[in-house]
Amino acid sequence: MKKLISVNELFELLNSEKKYVILDCRFDLMNKTYGIDSYKKSHIKGAFLVDIENDLAEKPGIHGGRHPFTKTERFVEIIKSFGIDNDTVVITYDDGDLQGAGRLVYQLNSIGFDNARVLDGGITAYIHNGGEVESKENIPTKSEQDLNVNLKNDMIVDMDYVKSKLYDENTILIDSRSNPRYLGLEEPVDKVAGHIPSAKNFFFMDILNIDDMRSSSFKSDEFLKEHFSSLFNDKEKIVYCGSGISLMVNALALDKLGIDYKIYPGSFSDWISYDENEVMTGEE
Repeated sequence: MKKLISVNELFELLNSEKKYVILDCRFDLMNKTYGIDSYKKSHIKGAFLVDIENDLAEKPGIHGGRHPFTKTERFVEIIKSFGIDNDTVVITYDDGDLQGAGRLVYQLNSIGFDNARVLDGGITAYIHNGGEVESKENIPTKSEQDLNVNLKNDMIVDMDYVKSKLYDENTILIDSRSNPRYLGLEEPVDKVAGHIPSAKNFFFMDILNIDDMRSSSFKSDEFLKEHFSSLFNDKEKIVYCGSGISLMVNALALDKLGIDYKIYPGSFSDWISYDENEVMTGEE
């Protein structure tokens, strides 16, 4: 199901009779107050703020990575606290980098809630196209309606599954981190440098319109098709990153291109939490 929504499609939704909720997912891993600071300064009219660190992740344990998916029961209550039920269209957005917004959509998808979209171009595209913003804090009213849960275990894989697919000729493991981190030349966050054995590197930043997101977060479809040309096949694709957030950018791009994939939320930080797991360096 389509995961991106354009600004024009958002405007159509806002002018319709449909029930919708807009969630601000801006964040910065290096600046813990960036999300709330940005929200207080300016946000899409009517949007509610989502706390990425607390709402979309459990506290790290021994395993599971640095940002484990929120446990289902708690996640459902968080989602309902924003007034969301089965009949709600959920729009998520960030600055256009798609990480926070994508993370929320995929968590919603993982519990069977598919009526959620990431705003292409984020608030940058929204403002450029005349969208109305505000600075006041919006307080949601909790939904008392049911929110159906239908766990989609086919789209998410764990460490054991990834381990069973190493060097499998029918599987492509996609590392979404920067090339120096993939190669093991640097590691600013995790305790071990390198990558999961057999993985190929597709840095998520390479496909974003970093300098101009007024029309789209992504570079052209032609660029994306060329960039991911080796993935247009029947092989299984598994996408990971450092902690399960930036991988969402590559996942959204693959979705846009119609390429099937699975995600490994625990990612590299989960992989290296098992001492017996091998880590490779250099190009593969």
